[in-house]
Amino acid sequence: MNHKYIYLLPWLALFLAGSVFAGNPDRQGEAGANQLLVNPWARSAGLHTMGTANITGVEAMFLNVAGLSRITKTQIQLSHARYLVGSEVNLNAFGFGQRIGKGGTFGISLVAFDLGDFDYTTEDVPEGSGATFSPSFFNMGISYAHLFANKVSVGITFKFVNEGVSNARASAMALDAGVQYVTGDKDKFKFGISLRNVGTKMRFQGEGLSKPLPNPGPTFDYNNTYYERSSAYELPSQLNIGLSNDWFLGNISKLTFMLNFTSNAFSRDQIGGGLEFGMGQNFALRAGYKYEFDAAPGSTEATLDNGFSGGLSVSLPVKKGSDTRISLDYAYRTTEIFQGIHNIGLRLDL
Repeated sequence: MNHKYIYLLPWLALFLAGSVFAGNPDRQGEAGANQLLVNPWARSAGLHTMGTANITGVEAMFLNVAGLSRITKTQIQLSHARYLVGSEVNLNAFGFGQRIGKGGTFGISLVAFDLGDFDYTTEDVPEGSGATFSPSFFNMGISYAHLFANKVSVGITFKFVNEGVSNARASAMALDAGVQYVTGDKDKFKFGISLRNVGTKMRFQGEGLSKPLPNPGPTFDYNNTYYERSSAYELPSQLNIGLSNDWFLGNISKLTFMLNFTSNAFSRDQIGGGLEFGMGQNFALRAGYKYEFDAAPGSTEATLDNGFSGGLSVSLPVKKGSDTRISLDYAYRTTEIFQGIHNIGLRLDL
């Protein structure tokens, strides 16, 4: 590709995203698979998932896959989230990124919900028989990102989404795409766009939707098994547009300011900003605030994905002078119900 044209990619992506994404407010609240909007990764959660412009590494596969291209060589990440403390809902995630060729990066991510055990009830035993079941919420992504001349990076993720119980299940395929643009002295200004969760509809199917009903016959009655057809539902598509700017404080420290706008196809739009203070590669402290339009925080109409957030990271080399680093990330997000959301993650950079 001729490098003089790659700087036009962010603006082309913005035009295409705006043209394709045009949401319909009449459909708000009709999507399912909202697990796709819950961030399991601690670094980006500390900024309330608003780093569209400057997110990097494995967890970029959640928000803006273009940032995956900016790992040094290999990155492995594990994360655990306590979602709405008191609800006993947990998330576990695994991510892997590997540089390949010149400018390319391959990645894979796995995210699973642990919803706990539920009592198994039926029409005949409404109080439960003592048996339990555990719903399964799971998604897997395979990603590729490419970096052009250290200025423009683009990426794409193919995702498999699955939700189900023992006798009914729904699945879908989805696509994420993103672009990041870097410019200025020391690459201090960044701009990013990502389009997420564009895919097929989901519909529950399985033996759980079957029911035996009597079928009268000429000599005797017998039962036939009938299958109910469930309604299909859309994935929660989302468009993110963000920018960030770095202020360098001395030789190793910097302060990063970021703004982010999120357009949700099936819920209200959001806007927010955040600050991140970094001391070289060893320490980072971050905080953010996200506002949801037309729904004041604390109202019953607001979603959980707004309000204040904060987090920190500590990173150390495995041994002195080594490029291999191990890092610990933590984030907390406030919620009006229950006791907030905690994320903790472990990273290994090789």
